[in-house]
Amino acid sequence: MSLVAPVRALTHGRVLRMALPVMLSNAAVPILGAVDTGVVGQLGQAAPIGAVGIGAIVLSSLYWLFGFLRMGTTGLTAHAAGAGDRGEVAALFTRAMVIGLAAGLVLIACQGLLFAGAFRLSPASEEVEGLARSYMSIRIYSAPAAIALFGVTGWLIAQERTLAVLAIQLGMTAVNLVLDLLFVLKLGWGLEGVAWASLLAEWGGLLAGLWLCREVILDPAARHWPVVFDRARLLRMGLVNRDILLRSLMLQVVNVSFMFLGAHFGDVQLAANQVLMQFMMIISSALDGFAFAAEAMVGQAMGRRDRPGLRRSVMLSGTWGVVTSLGLGLVFALAGGAIIDLMTTAPEVRAAARHFLPWIVILPLAGVGAFMMDGVFVGATRARDMRDMMALSVLIYLGAAAALVPLMGNHGLWAAYVISFLARGVTLAWRYPALEAEAV
Repeated sequence: MSLVAPVRALTHGRVLRMALPVMLSNAAVPILGAVDTGVVGQLGQAAPIGAVGIGAIVLSSLYWLFGFLRMGTTGLTAHAAGAGDRGEVAALFTRAMVIGLAAGLVLIACQGLLFAGAFRLSPASEEVEGLARSYMSIRIYSAPAAIALFGVTGWLIAQERTLAVLAIQLGMTAVNLVLDLLFVLKLGWGLEGVAWASLLAEWGGLLAGLWLCREVILDPAARHWPVVFDRARLLRMGLVNRDILLRSLMLQVVNVSFMFLGAHFGDVQLAANQVLMQFMMIISSALDGFAFAAEAMVGQAMGRRDRPGLRRSVMLSGTWGVVTSLGLGLVFALAGGAIIDLMTTAPEVRAAARHFLPWIVILPLAGVGAFMMDGVFVGATRARDMRDMMALSVLIYLGAAAALVPLMGNHGLWAAYVISFLARGVTLAWRYPALEAEAV
C-alpha cells in the first residue's frame, strides 16, 4: 500500500468505510474493563473489584494524558500524505513510536510518585489500596505499548486503514479475555492475573499494530534519521501536540466539573447524572467515527491545497454526523427509559434519570458540530485554534453554569453542559473560513 494518498473520489461510501470500523472499535473498548471486572467478581470478594476499578482508572488517566499523540499523528500524517511527501509520512510514524515508547518509560520510572499522588487525591481503604498498588505495579509496564499504540492508531487513521484499527482492538479484547480466564480462574493468580492479562493484551496490540504497519517500518525513509529528528519538523509536531493536550485538559475541566457540581444535588441526582453520562459514551463512540473520517480527508485535502476537496470532505462527514445524531436522539427518545432500566435497578435513580432524559435526547444534535469541527481542525493541524476556542467554550460553560444552576438546579447544570457543546461547535465554525483560506 502506498504511503502517500492517491486522489480518491470523495463519496459517502468512502466516509462509511472509514467511520464504521471506528464505531465498532470504540464499542469494543468498554468490554476490556467489563471483562476484568467480571473475572475478578468471580473471586467472591469486594476489595479486588474495587482495586481493579481504581487501578484501571488511574492508569487510564495517565495514559490519556498522551492521547494527543493519536490526534496529532493523524493530522500531520494525513497532511503529509496529501502533499505526496512519502519521507515525512514514514518519519512521522517513527517519531510517534519514539515519543510513545519514551513517554511510557518515563511513567514506569516515576510510578512511585504517580501512584502516591493518585491515592492522595482519591484515598481508599488500606486493603483496596494495597491490592490496587499490586495491580498497577504490574500493569504499568504496558505503558510504552499503550501510549505508542496511540501513534500507531493515528497513523493508520490518516492512511484510512480503520479496519486495521478495528482488528487491533478486537484482538486486544480477545487476548485479554482468554488470558483473564486462564490466569485468574484456571491458574488462580487472582488480581495479579488480571494485571498480567491486560499487560500482555496491550503489548500484543502494539505488536499487531507494528505488523500491520510493516510496510512503513521496512521503508528506509522511516530510519532516515536527519529527517526523523529534523528540528523544525519536531518543533511543529511538538507545538501541535502541546495545543491538543491543552485543549484536552480544558475539555476535562468541563467533564469533571459537571460531575462535581452534580454532587451538590444529592446522591440520587448524582447517580442519575452518572447513568445518563453513559449515553454520552454512546454518542461519542458513534460520532467519533465520522470525526475520524473528517480528520483523514481534510488532512489530505489540506496537504494537496485542494479547497473544493476540503469543502466536500466537511460536507460529507458532517452530513453523516447529523444523520447519526438525529438517529441517536430518536432512539433515546423512544427507548431511553428502557436503557435506563438496564443500567440501574434503584427506583429513585430510574425516576430521576427519566426526569433529566430530555437533555440526552437533544445532546447528539447539540454536540454534532463540536465533534465534526474537532475532526476538521485535527485534520488541518490547526491545533492552536482548537486550544483557543476550547478556552472560550470553557468560559462560556462556566458562565452558563454560574447563571443557570442557582435558578434551575440540576436542569441548569445539564443546560450548561449542552451549551458547552454548542459553544465548541460554533466557535470552531467561526474559525473555519480562515482554515479554508489556507487550502489554496
